[in-house]
Amino acid sequence: MTPRSAMPDSPLTRPLELVRPTSEHFPSLVAALERGWDPPGLTAAEELAKATADPLAYLDEAEDRNGTGKPVRLPDGTFVPRLPSITRWLWDGEFAGRINLRWQVGTVALPPTCLGHIGYVVVPWKRRLGYATRALALLLPEAQALGLPFVEVTTDPDNHASQRVIEANGGVLQEHFRKHPSHGGGMCLRYRLTFQD
Repeated sequence: MTPRSAMPDSPLTRPLELVRPTSEHFPSLVAALERGWDPPGLTAAEELAKATADPLAYLDEAEDRNGTGKPVRLPDGTFVPRLPSITRWLWDGEFAGRINLRWQVGTVALPPTCLGHIGYVVVPWKRRLGYATRALALLLPEAQALGLPFVEVTTDPDNHASQRVIEANGGVLQEHFRKHPSHGGGMCLRYRLTFQD
């Protein structure tokens, strides 16, 4: 699969880009959290407390290609070592969401506690604008540049919007599987996006 750099049919109202978050972008994240955006795994209040306690450390965590950052808290409250990862913010002039890529050096495999190579979220007031589709398309070249032959992205069976995002970027359904207990053990869909030279 050749990553798409643009989705012509996406109804974007403003140009969307992926940015490595900096102090310039930080106030917009705070505004989104204060507006009540609950990121996956944390409440808005918890994320806000984490972000404002040490903004520079919070921003540095977005570029952790060696996986040396603090352990990651899973939905059940347990902690696992952080994988090498990058996080980009969806930006249309303000914070619109985030997308991250995680991997293990020397293998395409992921630990069972990590559901996929890529995860993304769009703030509620900017959904249905094609932002997630565009963000995934923009991140795929970074994943390919790591030398990965493919990436896997997972979503819940009832999350039809996310399934459309993945399929619009060339994702092919691989399997239905049961999530690791740390993620609640429910059923999940695994898609694969394969890179071609």
